[in-house]
Amino acid sequence: MQLIDIGVNLTHPSLAREASAVLRRAREAGVVQLLLTGTSLSENEAALRLCEELDESGQQLFSTAGVHPHDAKEWSADSERQLRDLLLQPRCRAVGECGLDFNRDFSPRPQQEQALEAQLQLAVELQLPVFLHEREADTRLLAILRHYRDQLPAAVVHCFTGERQALFAYLDLDLHIGITGWICDERRGTHLHSLVSNIPGNRLMLESDAPYLLPRTLRPRPKSGHNEPAYLPYVLSEVARHRGQSEAELATQTTATARRFFNLPDWSENSQE
Repeated sequence: MQLIDIGVNLTHPSLAREASAVLRRAREAGVVQLLLTGTSLSENEAALRLCEELDESGQQLFSTAGVHPHDAKEWSADSERQLRDLLLQPRCRAVGECGLDFNRDFSPRPQQEQALEAQLQLAVELQLPVFLHEREADTRLLAILRHYRDQLPAAVVHCFTGERQALFAYLDLDLHIGITGWICDERRGTHLHSLVSNIPGNRLMLESDAPYLLPRTLRPRPKSGHNEPAYLPYVLSEVARHRGQSEAELATQTTATARRFFNLPDWSENSQE
């Protein structure tokens, strides 16, 4: 059984300092390919560097490159130039993490929207999929996306935590949905239990968002409290249970979907030799 983690923050110090061990544990858990999330110009470069340093085969590690809405206040014409250069690198498979965050508002909303639109234009120009962040901003995100959707090859709402209305609106716009360990959280994620069965199999993907969102179904819990890709099977198990699917069937489905979305190569043990 193979899994693909479409969102891991491997550049985070808690993971980067033992990146080789993190990847070994992921492989042992069946997580064979990973997308390293880029959130700023410096993190984008670091993610790409890790891909090249830790995966000589070019088969296991890939990255995204974008500017997170928290950092949108730093967006400039030079940001766009630097980002375009990064997106042209072979290991970089999507634009993002970009989007809107009206929950924390670390950047003013007009600047968030400006940075998002600039990145959507880059995705259209380069014909790359988009890795989207959204918190308490689905209405505005949908309004912006509608202007670009027909020109984009694909887009995924990463770490979906919203309600039914938002989910159906995203699906109506032919977006993909990423599910994390949020669904394993009995305090705030139980509303997802009744929603995940509505996501078409060819638009559902799984992600750890490590080192964040440690699945609360995990026992024993690691002393560090940090999540990592090796725990993605716990997300698989919870999603499969609420979709009425076997874990094997869901793994096959989500892995095929992720490979198509990010244009990833097939993976086998032989490709690592």
